[in-house]
Amino acid sequence: MHPNIAILIPCLNEEQTVRQVIEDFRAQLPDADIYVFDNASTDRTTEIARTAGAIVTFEGRRGKGFVVQSMFEKVDADLYVMVDGDSTYPADQVHALIAPVLAGKADMAVGSRITAGSQSKFRLLNLMGNKLYMYLINIIFHTKLTDILSGYRCMNRRFVKSLPLFFTGFEVEAELTIKALDRGFQIYETPINLKDRPEGSSSKIHLLRDGWRILATILSLFRDYKPLTFFGFVGLLAIILGLLPGLIVMREYYETGVVRNLPISILAVFLLMGGGMLLAIGLILHTMKRRFQELEHYLRILTHQSQDRKD
Repeated sequence: MHPNIAILIPCLNEEQTVRQVIEDFRAQLPDADIYVFDNASTDRTTEIARTAGAIVTFEGRRGKGFVVQSMFEKVDADLYVMVDGDSTYPADQVHALIAPVLAGKADMAVGSRITAGSQSKFRLLNLMGNKLYMYLINIIFHTKLTDILSGYRCMNRRFVKSLPLFFTGFEVEAELTIKALDRGFQIYETPINLKDRPEGSSSKIHLLRDGWRILATILSLFRDYKPLTFFGFVGLLAIILGLLPGLIVMREYYETGVVRNLPISILAVFLLMGGGMLLAIGLILHTMKRRFQELEHYLRILTHQSQDRKD
């Protein structure tokens, strides 16, 4: 039995490229359902996508994260291929992307644009930003991923229907990656070559604004999913910084019997107490997270049992 495959194409003002994307993926996967999720475009994206044979759905809330949430909620399929509507991702490599998910080796396969020997067309700042975020996530989550922001992904139904998404912009790819890692989903990377945008097509990414939002997303998810590491590091740093003025005050008191520098002593006490509190917060949140992980595990088992009874 062949799996039901859905091609998900988020679009915002992509009238120059959306037809080509639809036609390229239809040529590769003629039996797949192709969905274009229009994010309140002001050009002819919707009209062109519909005439090209795609199933068009609207998402009025601006932001790629909102579009991905809507796609995951509204589309039912066995396999989901998500690809941007700007015609920069190679449709002829979709079979390599699908293969590990179809074989059960991965819950999400990611088209990696930054593997060794890649010929992807990147602007320098974009490449530097991608590598910075990659290094951060690899250090925090002890993994060896090469591309966490790729918009070219294949996912199975279990992954799509069980992953809660809350971020609203281009940071959604980082959210997908981090939450997949935290929940133990298998990620597989397939090398691809990113193409240049066609002439006349423009990127919707604002480097400074969206770059900051992606960085803030990574740090906030680090705090939420690794609370002991996050608060423990900050707490230990505060304690170390508190010991430095504390030693000065103690030495002064030992030599003279008097504490003359009251501000330094107050600073030392503040840092030491604050560091201790942060360590305690990290331990409490770590324990709570473990309990919620157990609850989520039991809920997943109950969901699978319910689905098995229906089948």
